[in-house]
Amino acid sequence: MHINLKKVLYPTDFSEFSLHALKYAQTFAESFKAELHVLHVVDEAALYWMAMGPNSLPVGPGAEELQEIAKKEMGEFVAEHVKLPSEKVVTEVKLGRPFSEIIRYARDESMDLIVVCTHGRSGIEHALLGSVTEKVVRKSPCPVLTVRHPEHDFVMP
Repeated sequence: MHINLKKVLYPTDFSEFSLHALKYAQTFAESFKAELHVLHVVDEAALYWMAMGPNSLPVGPGAEELQEIAKKEMGEFVAEHVKLPSEKVVTEVKLGRPFSEIIRYARDESMDLIVVCTHGRSGIEHALLGSVTEKVVRKSPCPVLTVRHPEHDFVMP
């Protein structure tokens, strides 16, 4: 069996944890001369409204503003951390439930591999909402490489 990766998906929440998975995603993309797709999902669950009667106000920024902030953050993140030629990097910011958007993107864009970290920003989110990574592994249309926080650093050969 021959493995040929043309598209590698790296979902990120921009956390320190996610950087460990990026090392693997970049290495696979570089080794296979594949595109690296960097995806961030603005979690729609963050868009709660405060019940204050008929004049309810949003608790924080609205969806469009959150997406604009995330796009700016994505540009800074990629510039600082992604070490591949720009023509080999595709970035995308989506709004929705993270695991659903990751699966949808992988399916719609015919990804060959997803590389994701096992822990995101918050441990409490895992307890309350379930693990995004766990759901991605179960429902992915392609292989998924999960990367734990390393006990030792990944060293490129």
